[in-house]
Amino acid sequence: MMRILELEGYDVLVYTYRPGTVFPDHEHPRDKCDGVLEGRLRIVVGGESFELGPGDRLYLPAGTRHSAAVVGEATVVSLDGTRW
Repeated sequence: MMRILELEGYDVLVYTYRPGTVFPDHEHPRDKCDGVLEGRLRIVVGGESFELGPGDRLYLPAGTRHSAAVVGEATVVSLDGTRW
């Protein structure tokens, strides 16, 4: 998945998030893509909830307001792509 994101023009970082991690509403000045390698991550955009599991990714245009939270008791290993 990392290679796919890089070929799409994203710079990619790998993050791990422990169970209970919550990111309140926020936005980014650049296009973003969140991809999940392990665990489950819920991202809420405009009242719509997306639950990402291994192999899933979600593209967020610059300025998109969203929140995120780890779902369940497994640590999330996530790819965070930023298009510069």
